[in-house]
Amino acid sequence: MQEYLVISQKVKHALENNIPVVALESTIISHGMPYPQNYETALACEKIVEDNGCVAATIAIIQGKIHVGLTHEEIEYIAKTGLKVVKTSRRDLAYVCACGYDGATTVSATMYLAHLAGIEVFATGGIGGVHREAHITMDISADLEELGKTPVCVVCAGVKAILDLERTLEYLETKGVLVLGFDTEYLPDFYTRRSPYKLLHSVKNANEVAKIIKVQSKLGLECGMIVANPIPEEYSLDEKVMNEAIDEALIKLNASGVKGKDITPFLLKEVVERTGGKSLEANIKLVFNNCLVAANIAKELSK
Repeated sequence: MQEYLVISQKVKHALENNIPVVALESTIISHGMPYPQNYETALACEKIVEDNGCVAATIAIIQGKIHVGLTHEEIEYIAKTGLKVVKTSRRDLAYVCACGYDGATTVSATMYLAHLAGIEVFATGGIGGVHREAHITMDISADLEELGKTPVCVVCAGVKAILDLERTLEYLETKGVLVLGFDTEYLPDFYTRRSPYKLLHSVKNANEVAKIIKVQSKLGLECGMIVANPIPEEYSLDEKVMNEAIDEALIKLNASGVKGKDITPFLLKEVVERTGGKSLEANIKLVFNNCLVAANIAKELSK
């Protein structure tokens, strides 16, 4: 394992000395937005985590080596290389490492690698889920499978709004994954603060989340947990506008022939264009908010 896993000295020191650590993914850097906006956003995420008393561990694969904790230069390398970096799910890890490629980790891969390194909290934008028309295509994100077997707390703004939220919740229930609404009783709808779907459980603060993580571990429940954190109200977008943009993007998708892991980037790009960039701005703001909440949870866990 040491042949492929490189944990930065900063992250290693934090883990050995009970300093709170928050994992961050790298697909949002390579595939989420253009350079230099992606680089600036990644650094801003790390700064939020570190300004709130934690160590940030951005995870990516560089020339076949898994890096848990990137330097600013390594983040810029991933940001500049952009779409040439392999979008790496758990499925792709061995292939990317064996071939010596660069890889940007998705939610599933980041969860797996964070757990491997001993990191319990991970902040991202939104998780993947059950795609619309999945009853025909069987297109279900590997993120849900990972949540069912890897004990990492994932702080997100819910499920990406381009997906089937109701079926995603049903799938997570089947996998035994706890979904906690963070100061909300409803599943956030990514770009907007709430969907029509009520959650069974909610929490008011980071301390409550930390207690639940600890009890889940003591009970031997080897699965992940979602902290569904709504986008701040001032950045929430109009629900009607967003639904129209998503519907139009789905129509174009169906006519395009795009398949597999290219579907989500395609749809998100189309939504950005149809909202005049407002959806991308909202995406960045909700990620920042998730980094803050994740840092607070990690701090409570370390006490």
